[in-house]
Amino acid sequence: MRNMQRIYCHICELISRMFYVSIKGSSVENLKSRRKVLDPQGPFLQKWNKIFVFSCVLAVSVDPLFFYIPVVNNEETCVDLDENMIIAASVLRSFTDIFYILHIIFQFRTGFIAPPSRVFGRGVLVEDSSAIALRYLKSYFLIDILAVIPLPQVVILIIVPRLKGSASLDVKTLLMYIVILQYVPRLVRIIPLYLEVTRSAGIIAETAWAGAAFNLFLYMLASHVLGAFWYFLSIEREDSCWRHACHQNNCTTTSWYCGDDRRENLDFIDANCPIQPENATIFDFGMYLQALQSDIVLPRNFPEKFLYCFWWGLQNLSALGQNLETSTYIWEILFAVFISISGLVLFSLLIGNMQTYLQSTTVRIEEMRVKRQDAEQWMSHRLLPEILRERIRRHEQYRWQETRGVDEEYLLRNLPKDLRRDIKRHLCLGLLKRVSDFFRLLFSFTHKNHQYESAYRMLNELICHV
Repeated sequence: MRNMQRIYCHICELISRMFYVSIKGSSVENLKSRRKVLDPQGPFLQKWNKIFVFSCVLAVSVDPLFFYIPVVNNEETCVDLDENMIIAASVLRSFTDIFYILHIIFQFRTGFIAPPSRVFGRGVLVEDSSAIALRYLKSYFLIDILAVIPLPQVVILIIVPRLKGSASLDVKTLLMYIVILQYVPRLVRIIPLYLEVTRSAGIIAETAWAGAAFNLFLYMLASHVLGAFWYFLSIEREDSCWRHACHQNNCTTTSWYCGDDRRENLDFIDANCPIQPENATIFDFGMYLQALQSDIVLPRNFPEKFLYCFWWGLQNLSALGQNLETSTYIWEILFAVFISISGLVLFSLLIGNMQTYLQSTTVRIEEMRVKRQDAEQWMSHRLLPEILRERIRRHEQYRWQETRGVDEEYLLRNLPKDLRRDIKRHLCLGLLKRVSDFFRLLFSFTHKNHQYESAYRMLNELICHV
């Protein structure tokens, strides 16, 4: 009997705890979690989204630095890995990954507007942590995880040092595929975030010149990516020539890594892979010949290498790939086609976006010029005397200097009544104070707010419209 009572008491205790968790816990813990929920329209997330957009752009500009890691040693006919570039690219990539990690954390704490509530007005902000997490897991969580995984750092800092011989060079091809594959989720993540920032905050840059500069930076970023990819493929093309020449001459060399001990004579490489002077009948390097002839693939000062490749990308992107002389190698032709199409699309977007931003600075001046022209035609048609014409011109010039072409009446009509009152008080109080006849009258009522308000309402419209 006592055992039954103990079991019953234990069951009741469990039920009470479950009831407490479901009722009390949901009310207390949810209140605590709501304090941590971020408003998507709040100023903090607005600023953070802008910072994250720029960090994403910085991230996609850092990833191509991994393409500059391989270098060619023509004296020993081998390919080596630049240790300085390994460290620099890995550190910069890890720095940009921090912003992705912070963004993922913020996404788990960012509320959202319930879709059914938008029908009835502004919408209800969902602050339930589980609902927020579930929504994020179903949307961009997988893309963010794929973008933030440090695969290039793992390959360069962990896998490559443990490999020996040609296996370490084979990893460079794997590194190329990893960087390209991670580019997809990174670019996919930038586009909706950029659209959300421009939709919620108006424009990502507050001034016209900053918006034009941002679009120009995106165009230059594409040039940087193409230049780095061209550098990497140039080394791949020379490596292919070496292997082809070795196969034709029946050599026993299996590794082209500079760290391996090779005692075989490789003098036939210069004859089978002619670069200076070139001989396309023996081996056609196509559009990669310029990189090999300029010795840009050799170990040298990185700023020179970077600027040269960047200039190549910018030049061919702007020329839509018309100056490229390709070989019959199919992947080279596809790369040239990609450059041509990308240049056409990006150049069109650049011109259109820069025109939009730059026209925003001159649209009001153009409106003023049209209004002045209409006023001059109207005054000539009505045969107004020169005195009246001059007064009209001075009035239009004064109104432009005061409002800068902004229709203040239209703006005030769309604002709430209390806000209109405060704005008119701010704009007209100075004029009221200048009127000597009412100066003492107005400030004698300052200790009585309702009398001051009544006097102000009677006078502000008259004074402001004089």
